[in-house]
Amino acid sequence: MIQTLPAAEQGIMESVNADMALLVSHAFELGDSLKKSAFAAEYVYWKEQLSQDIEVQNLTKQFAKAKEKFAECERFGRFHPDYNAALDEVYAAESRLDQVESVRKYKAAENSLDELLNDISRTLAHAVSQTIKVPDNNPNPKASGCGNGGSCSCGSGGCG
Repeated sequence: MIQTLPAAEQGIMESVNADMALLVSHAFELGDSLKKSAFAAEYVYWKEQLSQDIEVQNLTKQFAKAKEKFAECERFGRFHPDYNAALDEVYAAESRLDQVESVRKYKAAENSLDELLNDISRTLAHAVSQTIKVPDNNPNPKASGCGNGGSCSCGSGGCG
């Protein structure tokens, strides 16, 4: 037996579907605007510079090897005889990466774009209600970019 909705409920469902289509359309427009923004252009530019930078590629390989060695030591805990030396090498390799201009500029562009996206998210959420929970703007500022589990795309292996 097929059950149909009363006319009033059908009208509500049609309105909900129309609202959803309109909202999705506006979301795509916002996404297109973001792609055309100076924030996105700078991010894409420095991401491309990273991919072409031979020094970054070499340092990234060194960083990945240092992380691999540390992961091996870490399996046995802090009491592994090479644990501290391996950890120091990870930090040193990361520091060498951070000294390269294209890495610094990429991270700055990535942070700027991230802040913009967070601001947009907060603005949208608070337009609906001030009580809507929105994620904090990066509660752990150390956890971004190269080697910190962030979204750096330099290929260091420590990035998402």
